Amino acid sequence: MKLTFRFAEERDTPLILEFIKKLADYEHMLDQVAADEATLAEQLFKRKNAEVLFALEDGKEVGFALFFHNFSTFLGRAGLYLEDLFVLPEHRGKGYGKALFRQLAAIARERGCGRMEWWCLDWNTPSIGFYQSLGAEAMSDWTVYRLTEETLEKLAGE
Repeated sequence: MKLTFRFAEERDTPLILEFIKKLADYEHMLDQVAADEATLAEQLFKRKNAEVLFALEDGKEVGFALFFHNFSTFLGRAGLYLEDLFVLPEHRGKGYGKALFRQLAAIARERGCGRMEWWCLDWNTPSIGFYQSLGAEAMSDWTVYRLTEETLEKLAGE
């Protein structure tokens, strides 16, 4: 079996949404998916707010990674922020997750990024072990904060 990679195109929007829903189901968060094809097409391909990389086994999409660039003022350089990475369950154990990470690391290096970051749910011990095997370090001295749509509206309106 041959693994290849390709960047998503707008025609892939339904497939991207399918991967997002499968990831959300795995994370027990399917009820939180508000994304739809129109929103994804607008955000990913018209506004270019993020990119999607597919992993293909013999030409068939078996995994995806959705990422975008952030910026470190301390480094003075962009970073690559991995929002989601998912390999279909029936294709796990073949090294495809690691191959996706390698491809993302190559993209980050090619683009001059100073680092690559992502979040992981605390209960997801298989992924945590995988990330540690790659040499990733947990940032235990940082806390994630979030303003949701409702609180953004309220704050912006003040």
